[in-house]
Amino acid sequence: MKTHRAKTTLSEDGVVTLQGIPFLRGESVEVIVLPFTKTLAPENRYPLRGTPVKLLAPTQPVADGDWEVFG
Repeated sequence: MKTHRAKTTLSEDGVVTLQGIPFLRGESVEVIVLPFTKTLAPENRYPLRGTPVKLLAPTQPVADGDWEVFG
């Protein structure tokens, strides 16, 4: 299945016009209309990448009572 994304603006009378889509005249197509949302650019896909991480007491034991030795 070929897919094609096109951005357009509704005219004042509510008509949607698509131009330059790569389908043949007379070919059946499915049209799904969604409001346009701005997508993140690939370089902004992970906005926290490179942000320093601060570990608070990383070697301090947690829940010492939960560590039992079974013998």
